[in-house]
Amino acid sequence: MSKQVLVQLAAYNTWANVKMYTACANLTNDDRKRAMGASFGSVHGTLNHLLLADRLWLSRFLSEPFAVGSLNDELYPEFADLSRERPLTDARLEAWVHTLNDDALDSDLTFTTIAKRQQITMRLGHAALHVFNHQTYHRGQVASLVRQLGHAPPETDLLYMNM
Repeated sequence: MSKQVLVQLAAYNTWANVKMYTACANLTNDDRKRAMGASFGSVHGTLNHLLLADRLWLSRFLSEPFAVGSLNDELYPEFADLSRERPLTDARLEAWVHTLNDDALDSDLTFTTIAKRQQITMRLGHAALHVFNHQTYHRGQVASLVRQLGHAPPETDLLYMNM
């Protein structure tokens, strides 16, 4: 895993989140919170999960406390609060990625999972890659939900980022 790839993925993540939140701002609150069978229920639930997961990973990367009971915990019930907090967390992810070097990326990260309460050790570079892959996976779910609600989801493919 290279720092250069992670820097690009962090920038992409920020860009795609801006586009997704902008699209979701056009939904009604009822539509954002409508249970639609997604992994985390709704548009709001999925966006909340992504923010929670990113903060959880940052707490692991930075050895900072972050108390969470489950991956379903609601950080912010209001979309305005999620919208305010998302770019702050994206900026922290980008800043953290810029601090990495090859030695750090090749080091081990040991943490306890939330869902199964088991200890896992993995390379830090792979854990960082997982964070950005996880974001892309769930943003795809949000895009599908936005489409099901009768709206056009934003184009968030990486190849369109610098166009």
